[in-house]
Amino acid sequence: MDGKAAEQFDSVAASHGSDNGVVNAGHAENGELAAATTPVPDQDAIDSDGANLPERGTWSGKIDFILSAVGYAVGFGNIWRFPYLCYANGGGAFLIPYFFMMIFAGMPLFYLELAIGQYAALGPITIWDICPLFKGLGYAMVGISTLVSVYYNVILGLSIFYLFSSFTTELPWSKCGHWWNKHCSENPYAERTHCNESDIFPDENTTSFENITCTNLTNASSRVMSAAEEYWEYYALGATDETNIENVGGVRWHLTLCHLLAWTIVFLCIVQGVKTSGKIVYFTATFPYVVLFILFIRGVSLPGAGEGLKYYLTPRFDRMGDINVWNDAAIQILFSLGPGFGSLIMLGSYNKFNNKCNRDAVAVTLINCLTSFFAGFVIFSVLGFMSHTRQVPVDRVAAKGPGLAFVVYPEALAMMPGAPFWSICFFFMLLTLGLDSQFVGVECIITGLMDEFAVVARWKKTFTAIVCVVLFLSGIPCMTQGGMFVIELIDKFTTSFPLLFVTLFEAVVINWIYGFRRFASDVKTMIGCRPNYYWLLCWVFITPLILVLILTFKCVEYSGIEYKKYKYPPWAEGVGWILSAVLLAFIPLWMVINLCRCIGSWSNLWWVIRGPASIKILNLRSLVEPGAKWKPAMEQTKRAATKDAEESLENDAGYAVAYHEGQCFVIDSPIYSNPVGESHI
Repeated sequence: MDGKAAEQFDSVAASHGSDNGVVNAGHAENGELAAATTPVPDQDAIDSDGANLPERGTWSGKIDFILSAVGYAVGFGNIWRFPYLCYANGGGAFLIPYFFMMIFAGMPLFYLELAIGQYAALGPITIWDICPLFKGLGYAMVGISTLVSVYYNVILGLSIFYLFSSFTTELPWSKCGHWWNKHCSENPYAERTHCNESDIFPDENTTSFENITCTNLTNASSRVMSAAEEYWEYYALGATDETNIENVGGVRWHLTLCHLLAWTIVFLCIVQGVKTSGKIVYFTATFPYVVLFILFIRGVSLPGAGEGLKYYLTPRFDRMGDINVWNDAAIQILFSLGPGFGSLIMLGSYNKFNNKCNRDAVAVTLINCLTSFFAGFVIFSVLGFMSHTRQVPVDRVAAKGPGLAFVVYPEALAMMPGAPFWSICFFFMLLTLGLDSQFVGVECIITGLMDEFAVVARWKKTFTAIVCVVLFLSGIPCMTQGGMFVIELIDKFTTSFPLLFVTLFEAVVINWIYGFRRFASDVKTMIGCRPNYYWLLCWVFITPLILVLILTFKCVEYSGIEYKKYKYPPWAEGVGWILSAVLLAFIPLWMVINLCRCIGSWSNLWWVIRGPASIKILNLRSLVEPGAKWKPAMEQTKRAATKDAEESLENDAGYAVAYHEGQCFVIDSPIYSNPVGESHI
């Protein structure tokens, strides 16, 4: 570049340097350079953002996002956990603490995660450039999603197994007399009425009745089980009377093949990214509602349905004073909506920048909660029919968890005319319910790692396949005869303390360290209005307080882990605590890593030891200030657009682009009229 051109570059740069470091120049009549109005990104920024990387992509339309979010939030728990909790915790009165927790804990966290993801269009790891000191939160989120995806897909495999088993003229769990039956009774509930109630009623995780003592049984150690229980225990799982966490037995290959099929379906649906999965959810997110409505119509038309609904809805306000009821309501709403997994951040990151995510948060949350409530009618109408047929009270057949989905409800379906058809509908519904949540969970892992490590984005399909294969292999222990004991261990120590801690840290970091005022301004930049006082009060005070109370309650009430009245040995609980510690260790680990990066050398450590002066000398404040990647996604969109404009100028209009001291210039001047390829700059 000759001296005259350099002087003109310096002049323009000096006069427009405050414009985000990007200056355009046009041609004036006097031959001098003048600032143009269309910005062009600087080359360093283009390179750092990975100009040659595949496009990240966005949702094809608003409906894609809404259905994906609904599909993620509405899962197994809405069907097999909420109805039982509602019945066990005060019936209709349980809706009071449930909707209270939805309004003051679930909905604010749902909105918070959608908003930060949408603002920066980053995955759950890279998004924590908002406060680099706490980047470990992103890794903890992805870690939790990884472990949950491992065992969640096992449930999908079991749904596929039961779905295949339903294609028959007579359901195999409808009667006794099969080779796997050991203690089978055609009406075990009636026989159990002669037993000691304190011995026979299962706890919240029980799927069978263990070693009960009954006056009408000749052998006091005999077990009374239904045909559906024995099909689940002895045929599907292949368990024995000695199966537990210390004796998990061998791998069940028929379940493993179903598990592999489930992972194959997940891979094929997400390998092309949200453009494909966003279309698949048009079916997988809506079909369960069709089946729920059909099962509801069928259920309420059965004899005894009214008695079941009475058990479900009759309010018992005396339970409102029990802290356990409020704790169950909070846990259910948080685990159902799914904050803390990083999945909501991922979903929001594919939104358009100005999408009204506040409305989305309210709509999806209400849909999720109303689905849970409606599912209770579907479940308890059928349980009422079952109790009517067996001539026993509804509370003898009520259950939750896998015991409801794979034992009690299938048993009730087997008693209906046309049982195979209803069974096929139910398990296909379970499969589609789980697929939506699994799509989002696995996509969260992939998006988080691709956004953090740019090289991964170049090989997305291969990387997606690797993730699915690794998670499939990781789920093999859950395919053993004692696989449900393994699942229970992972579930209790993954979605309990770690998830609650991560969610609490998330709310505190964004609203107290980054600052709720700054965050509110960011939201206004996106949707045109600041969050109202309800959102701000929840984010800053109410929601963190609720999370602290839940954590405190769980710590005080913790008494070990049990499954089917089997208490886990100390070494198994130790493994669980190690699992929780590893997930939470990402937070302090990345604090140390970023602190070391900030200090830079051992010699600089002396300044840290000397005291407060180190904050200014070493710029330690940068650890809690947003990094370079935390910026509005709108800027990234503009930069991509101006890059296209730059190429258009170069190729079509004969303009030239030059960079000088970090500034970008578009030149059309007598002193510089050569094509770009012949430039001497």
